[in-house]
Amino acid sequence: MARFDLPLAELQSYRSELDEPADFDDFWRTTLAEARGHDADVRLEPVDVGLELVEVFDVTFAGFGAHPVKGWFSRPKGADGPLPAVVQYNGYGGGRGLGFQHTLWPTAGYAHLFMDTRGQGAGWGEGGETADPVGSGPATPGSMTRGIEDPEQYFYRRVFVDAVRAVDAVRAIEGVDAARVAVAGGSQGGGMTIAAAGLSEGLGAAMPDVPFLSHFARAIEITDAYPYGEIVKYLSVRRGETERVLRTLSYFDGVHLARRASAPGLFSVALMDQVCPPSTVYAAYNRWAELAGGGDVAKDITVYPFNGHEGGQAYQWAHQREWLRRHLGR
Repeated sequence: MARFDLPLAELQSYRSELDEPADFDDFWRTTLAEARGHDADVRLEPVDVGLELVEVFDVTFAGFGAHPVKGWFSRPKGADGPLPAVVQYNGYGGGRGLGFQHTLWPTAGYAHLFMDTRGQGAGWGEGGETADPVGSGPATPGSMTRGIEDPEQYFYRRVFVDAVRAVDAVRAIEGVDAARVAVAGGSQGGGMTIAAAGLSEGLGAAMPDVPFLSHFARAIEITDAYPYGEIVKYLSVRRGETERVLRTLSYFDGVHLARRASAPGLFSVALMDQVCPPSTVYAAYNRWAELAGGGDVAKDITVYPFNGHEGGQAYQWAHQREWLRRHLGR
């Protein structure tokens, strides 16, 4: 493993060209209005997971199309509310796992909602429980090309709506301070973090960790690593569909969504990351909140020079904990 992307000095000033569709904002405004036309229908069921200091709930809420989305909600046992909250999204192919696995944020004094990702949860870890009841046309194995020829049908339209509705859901839970909600996640979860930050109102902070789903056009040219490799494989068979596919992806590109964020952002990037190339991370970071005043919105990025897609792991969480304390309190 070696560095293959731009030198750090160039990454720090790298600004990708924008290819936003003219109806980008209308697309998302209509999509979210449709989703919010349904009640969030947040249901909490207490679960005994054998922990003495954290209480855990099996949570279900209404996501895209009012489809039920699962997750785990946890908080410090006996804590006086209202608590700041962290909504966390998962990496590609993973599921919500077991209820006792997501307890770091509650032990740090936060309420925490860990969202299951629809249609995933069988690739690694301890599994997931959220179906994706929407069908797909021709697609490669994996999630990246499900419905990719039409933005209305694309898999990540549903997932990004779920991510925003998770924010709506946690704000509706008694004991949560709705004005102090952060979003976080790594890899795919980092891309969902950027989407939630760009599409939600009034977030207190966003923490995308080695984020996926940004600057698609560059990613599929400079890395053949999966999951971006799924798109490459698809286009190698669906010859002549490149323009159509890139148009669909432009509605879901983290670069475009990052521009619309308004919350402080803490990114991380690994300079030997072949899964989420550094230039694709910086493409989103360098445009963070530029439509909300840019320089008036705090942002920072932690650089791991000799790491691949694993990034900073626990070191990054420790950094997030201290950073979030400054922006949300405890």
